[in-house]
Amino acid sequence: MPSAGAVDPLAARLRLVGRALLVGTVVGLLAGVVAVSLFSPRTVRTVFALGALALGFGVLGWSGSVMAGRGIETMHRYMDTGSDWTEEKSRRAMARVGGAGAGVMVGSGLVDAVVTL
Repeated sequence: MPSAGAVDPLAARLRLVGRALLVGTVVGLLAGVVAVSLFSPRTVRTVFALGALALGFGVLGWSGSVMAGRGIETMHRYMDTGSDWTEEKSRRAMARVGGAGAGVMVGSGLVDAVVTL
């Protein structure tokens, strides 16, 4: 039985990505509505593409952190850079970027679906 102060790592990861997804969805909805109201209805697809770009950057950055993270941490220690960069912090940041990008895709997709009805 886990202790009272223990945090389930899977729940923490899901919460991290879920929050980013929620924020991204709100941003995608707002950006989609602004794009449709100021420009043509087709511009919401550009918002979707920007969300896809953020998702791709997040996935690529996350995988790069996993693959090269320990080496970069070792280099920082060896060169005594004074940086507090860690693999864990980089993975968390890239998970947030990817989750937000996916959320923008969801939000702008919803706006596009409503506009094209």
